[in-house]
Amino acid sequence: MPSFSEPAELNIPGLGYTLHQSWEHGRSWKLGPAYLVFEQSPALTTTRHDRCAPGLNHLAFHIETAERIDLLTTKARENGWTLLFPDRHPHAGGTHQHTAYLENRDGFEIELIAPEVTPSVPR
Repeated sequence: MPSFSEPAELNIPGLGYTLHQSWEHGRSWKLGPAYLVFEQSPALTTTRHDRCAPGLNHLAFHIETAERIDLLTTKARENGWTLLFPDRHPHAGGTHQHTAYLENRDGFEIELIAPEVTPSVPR
């Protein structure tokens, strides 16, 4: 993790994770029994995360509805996140799903994805 200048950066309003622990070189966020930990290595080799390098590409979060994804995307952008693939948004993951891919200033990407909507078949 290159920077902790924004301690609540993962906490996009409404995503549900809350800051759980904070220390000089790390943070953890919790939602129910699950938690995420980000820690800055004392042996950093770069100042920006490269999601195309070996390791973590992105984190995906299931969101209840497409409308909620739109709301979260707006709030994320207001908080400095960049919308990736804007020319294909909200179907960058395919026409069968509603998704938002967002990147923070350190290069970390998150995906917000709603359950697939199955077209109703007339009876």
